[in-house]
Amino acid sequence: MAYWLMKSEPDELSIQDLEKLGQARWDGVRNYQARNFLRAMAQGDSFFFYHSSCPEPGIAGIGQIVRTAYPDPTALEPDSHYFDQKASPDKNPWTAIDVTHIETFSRVLKLDYLKQQTALAEMPLVQKGSRLSVMPVTAEQWAAVMALRP
Repeated sequence: MAYWLMKSEPDELSIQDLEKLGQARWDGVRNYQARNFLRAMAQGDSFFFYHSSCPEPGIAGIGQIVRTAYPDPTALEPDSHYFDQKASPDKNPWTAIDVTHIETFSRVLKLDYLKQQTALAEMPLVQKGSRLSVMPVTAEQWAAVMALRP
């Protein structure tokens, strides 16, 4: 099993939304490296659900991959914010996955707090200039974050 961190803006999909829904499609990723990480995910992999672009950015909970990579339908929807006019049903470069809720933390593990943890110093999330919305997490980093969870 591999571990991941995936970022979402809470007004689009929050950990609370995923908890209510039970399962959701993770779509709209428009960075090739992040897309490649989506394609590398396997059913059963776990991920930290990170709230981004909000007043309190940080890790808000845990989810799990329930359906692996498939063409992202939002790329073909003209009304979607994620529409890609170069994409077609035969040639869609973008990927979606399906995820399920595992746990909502009682409080968000804020980014500033995570940056203070020496065990997470090598985690891409806490390094300057790291803006990927999907990134791998090592088993050691996973364990370190799990030890911090409220």
